[in-house]
Amino acid sequence: MKGRFSSIRYVFIRSHLYGVFLTVVTLLAILLSVYVLFHPEWLSVQSIFLFIILYIILSVFISLFIGFQTSGSLKSRLDAMSVLITQYANGNYESYIQSIDDDEFSRITEELNELGKKLQSQVKSLQRMADEKTDFAKSAHKAAVIEERQRIARDLHDAVSQQLFALTMMSEAAGKQLAKNPELAKSQMQDVTQAAMQAQTEMRALLLHLRPVHLSGDSLAKGIHKLIAELKQKSQMKFDVVIPEDLVLSEAIEEHVFRIIQESLSNILRHAHATEVNLEITTRTKELFIHIRDNGKGFDISNDSERKTSYGLKTMRERSEELGGTFTIRSNKDEGTYIDIRIPYKD
Repeated sequence: MKGRFSSIRYVFIRSHLYGVFLTVVTLLAILLSVYVLFHPEWLSVQSIFLFIILYIILSVFISLFIGFQTSGSLKSRLDAMSVLITQYANGNYESYIQSIDDDEFSRITEELNELGKKLQSQVKSLQRMADEKTDFAKSAHKAAVIEERQRIARDLHDAVSQQLFALTMMSEAAGKQLAKNPELAKSQMQDVTQAAMQAQTEMRALLLHLRPVHLSGDSLAKGIHKLIAELKQKSQMKFDVVIPEDLVLSEAIEEHVFRIIQESLSNILRHAHATEVNLEITTRTKELFIHIRDNGKGFDISNDSERKTSYGLKTMRERSEELGGTFTIRSNKDEGTYIDIRIPYKD
């Protein structure tokens, strides 16, 4: 019951009744003042209180009626936003509210609709990333299995299988010498024992190689400098690179950022015909900022015919969004290309 009377409708009605109360107090004070100061014949104490009582009764009924009527639309819009938020909480990001009026509630509604679109985009990105990881894991597993099988087969042929063949030959020879020359047979059996121990050692080494090996990769700064060093050997471009050497990022962010920069430099090398490239990575308040600029020929972003770089830009945008960041590109003909990427970042 308490929660019901604290709803927006009853809050709206209470505000009307509060206005009625202030109005009654003000009118009563004015009428009593006039009566005390001037004593007009048409004004008496009975008429004052009769007027006030009638005013209170009419005002209360009018306040209740107007309060219910005017708060109905407001309550409906708030209920719709509440339902929309509940839908988002339950994972239904395709829900939206159609707004017609141009007021504060409409702006909040539009922002909620935009939030739903962004959440839906994030879910698609996460699902796509999960699918890509699954496919990559399957492909990597298959490739690793095939490569490992080939290596095991080679090692088995080169070492263990030859030793087992030698064991077979020595065992047969020792068996033939048991009756004729026991001493020779004993010596040959000792050779068999040594060969068996050697084969066992080879097998243990082979099993040791089958264990997973974890290698620590280069840092983001070192990896980018290596990449740019390779590009300098393939082109005459001048690079201006600013990357903090003490930059510490998670493995996932480092990988995505490196792939984004790699794709960007690849696009510049293949399509931009640039002579200068600026790359800057800085950390700002709760964000990682990446700026890439070239002085190449540029292109018209809105032109669908320029599809040579569209796939690369799409990949870069998707990788940025997968990290919860934003991807902005500016380019014009003969004015170069500017790329700004902002990714949420915690020290």
